[in-house]
Amino acid sequence: MILRRWNIDRTQRMTGGATAAGRRQPGRHLSTLLVLLLVAAVHLGAWWAWNRPMLMPDFRGQVAGFAFAPYQRGQSAEGDNQPSAADIERDLRRVAPMTAHIRTYATSQGLDRIPAIAEEADLGLAITMGSWLDKRLDRNVAELRRLVEVARAHRNVERVLVGNEAVLRGDLSVPQLVGYIRQVKRQVHQPVSTAEPWHVWVDHPELGEAVDFITIHLLPYWEGLPVDEALRFSLEKYDQVHRMFPNKPILIGEIGWPSDGVAQGAARASRVNQAMFLRKFFRIAEERHLDYFVMEAFDQPWKVSFEGRAAGYWGMLDLDRQPKWPLVGSVEETPGWADWALGGSFAAFLASFFFLVRRPDIRLAGKLVMAGLAQISVTGVVAVMLAMSETYLSVAAAAVWCVLILGQLLLLALLLSDSFELAETIWGRVSKRQWAALPASDTASLPKVSIHLPICNEPPEMVRETLDALAALDYADFEVLVVDNNTTDPAIWEPVAEHCARLGPKFRFFHLGRWKGFKAGALNFALRETAPDAAVIGVLDSDYLVRPDWLRRMVPFFRNPAIGFTQSPQDYRDGREGWFKRIMFWEYAGFFRAGMVTRNERNAIIQHGTMTLIRRTALEGAGGWAEWCICEDSELGLKLMRQGWEAAYVPDSMGRGVMPDDFAAYRKQRHRWAFGAVQIVKGHWRALLNPFDRSLTQGQRFHFVMGWMPWFGDALGLLFVIGGLFWSLGLVLLPLCNPLAYEGLHAALQAKLGLGEVFWSGLRGVLQAVGLSNEFPILLFMLPSLGLFLFKLAQIWMLYAARVSCGTGDRLAAALGGLALTHTIGKAVWQGFFKRRAHFARTPKMENAPALVQAFSTAREELILLALLWSAAAGVTVVHRAGTWEALLWTVILIVQSVPYMAAVSMAAVAAMPARQRSGVPGAVPATSTAGSMVARLGGD
Repeated sequence: MILRRWNIDRTQRMTGGATAAGRRQPGRHLSTLLVLLLVAAVHLGAWWAWNRPMLMPDFRGQVAGFAFAPYQRGQSAEGDNQPSAADIERDLRRVAPMTAHIRTYATSQGLDRIPAIAEEADLGLAITMGSWLDKRLDRNVAELRRLVEVARAHRNVERVLVGNEAVLRGDLSVPQLVGYIRQVKRQVHQPVSTAEPWHVWVDHPELGEAVDFITIHLLPYWEGLPVDEALRFSLEKYDQVHRMFPNKPILIGEIGWPSDGVAQGAARASRVNQAMFLRKFFRIAEERHLDYFVMEAFDQPWKVSFEGRAAGYWGMLDLDRQPKWPLVGSVEETPGWADWALGGSFAAFLASFFFLVRRPDIRLAGKLVMAGLAQISVTGVVAVMLAMSETYLSVAAAAVWCVLILGQLLLLALLLSDSFELAETIWGRVSKRQWAALPASDTASLPKVSIHLPICNEPPEMVRETLDALAALDYADFEVLVVDNNTTDPAIWEPVAEHCARLGPKFRFFHLGRWKGFKAGALNFALRETAPDAAVIGVLDSDYLVRPDWLRRMVPFFRNPAIGFTQSPQDYRDGREGWFKRIMFWEYAGFFRAGMVTRNERNAIIQHGTMTLIRRTALEGAGGWAEWCICEDSELGLKLMRQGWEAAYVPDSMGRGVMPDDFAAYRKQRHRWAFGAVQIVKGHWRALLNPFDRSLTQGQRFHFVMGWMPWFGDALGLLFVIGGLFWSLGLVLLPLCNPLAYEGLHAALQAKLGLGEVFWSGLRGVLQAVGLSNEFPILLFMLPSLGLFLFKLAQIWMLYAARVSCGTGDRLAAALGGLALTHTIGKAVWQGFFKRRAHFARTPKMENAPALVQAFSTAREELILLALLWSAAAGVTVVHRAGTWEALLWTVILIVQSVPYMAAVSMAAVAAMPARQRSGVPGAVPATSTAGSMVARLGGD
């Protein structure tokens, strides 16, 4: 019967992995296509709804004026690469058909050539000539001298501006600025003013008395107003200033709205909002004969480094001098959205079809879940790529975006593989490689088995129990080799040697003393000492009590010559010894009851170094156990599969061991597994990552790569936590150094702490120099990690509900146990990349639990990071007052990032609780149980 089942499976695998049931029912492929087309249609509809054309008032007149900065791609007012005369003329010719007026901001760095170039080109442009004033007094003198010279020399200079927002920035006092204004007024014939936001004129009426006209900036985006209220607000402030200075002309020096950037309160930067605000304003300005300059003609991304992302997107024309939206007709947020949407639908279709075509037996609900999740995740990647295409990036910024997109692709791969596992586990109809392991008859001819039991500093009473269970095996021909290595205390190993002698000639004991290779070295020694007639090698941990029928049920699989090794799950008998062990029990159970069963469908199980049986010729052909790898068992299983051997996994419990006694031991065990996984990937990377390497099947490569991928995700998560903390530091501290955005808080701290402006400016410079940001990351980078976290929780919940017979409380506890190891796994992966070897750390068992203080000490790194993440979340909430979706979402992400650390601290506390020994520890799973009928062994929830 077993041989027949294996022959069927091999035939299916050679024909591409499609099940016989799937081939008999081609309609299942049709249902897959219909599901994928339905999801694609919904996806395209969502893109259309988001980008549907927006109707708004038309404007058919001419724009009154533009703020003009001629910096091209790669140029900056702060660098050495300045616009040439040809650049300036080309830009002047570009705006001349749209307006008759422009304003400039400085006379340095070649901008003083603008009036002359405009005159020579005969463009009919009137120029409001600006000058840039700051704290550098010598530079201010030169700037104003050149301003006067240009104003005197060119008739097309119609007005003069002395400084731009110098009072707002705190660079000049009002008396200083008034002195500069009076100085210039004495030397030019044009009207003279300065440019400041509306509230500076309201707060300093003496400034208004010094100028010939009032130049106000009305930028409601920075006030945090929604676009629907922005125009009303702007006109109210215009009228307020006009009432204060009724006898002076009012010039709106800047008015506009950015097409991209981080939200400011209720203000959303978008192409549609920019068009809506300006087109409405143009009509009202025409009716009221307002004098204004639009902020601004062309996008200027060089401003982003010190004013934030929105600063680069105020232009009516983009950096390539193309209009972002028309002055008449409807406006779309993303004019080329259809191509991106179709590309996203096609990519998600292919990704989903690649998985679902291999399992046509998955029910309709599973196909919808798989296709829907694939479409959502692919859309996230497409949206990031679209945002990147519309963002002005330096080489360094582009590199950062590419890294982030690679991270998004990793999240996509994780979600696709996990959603496929979820779909086939819960909604799959056909199982190809699951069967009950029936005991061989008493008359069956069975090969000799050599059971190897490596021990190192193990409690002798525990090892004696294990040996007694082996002595009770219902199997005729077997031997047990106990190999003690690296135990120096005779009081530990001598009782075990004496017990082996009492059990008879089947039990042989070897004491190796100091021995290289740790467990793998001991097992290789045992292999050399194995009886010549033994055909099967068994490996057992020193704490396992096996069922009497273990060998009688598992050895018959080797009648199939394709079988290289068999495996039954790790199971535990101390799950009732307190909450800590109960949590661990169910956390372990998820892998062996769900993950291993799914992997077995494609002959891709993970071999673990207990409860395993190996064909001797296969083991010797593989060169024995790898002493270079700290997870020699998993490495051997992969190596055997690369050599073409099959594996048989039976999810029935054949033996039970004991779990780690405290959180430190629990972490140490998972650290070893994760570090070993990286060693294995490094040692077998060609077989795992090279699709042209044929030593593994596609299914095996998929399970090994994607099965370990979450651990690599934990390593990336550790980097994101550290990066998030530094980013939060910028979000909290940089605004405090910026009186433009946080005047009240800045002034209060300055008065209370007695720290002057020099201190705050210096602090801001230092923070910016080390790369801290005062803006939130874009939503597209924040949402995927949050979505994957929520999906993983849902996946664990659903898989446990389907495969692990435990209650609601135990499901939550299992999730807690897994999350508590996130930091440990992340560290182990990074160490595995940079270290070649790790010391083999034996997992302590049957030791007393530590005190509470000692428990928290074991989780001190997690406790520190937990405190930092919560402090960062509180700081961001206080400083930004949850004023935008970005602020709220960033706070949520910090809290989510803290969950694994909170879980680790909680587990440490639970581990320190006194264990309550409960009677009636459940026995092994009955022999009639199968993968689908696991019994609840702990009772209740």
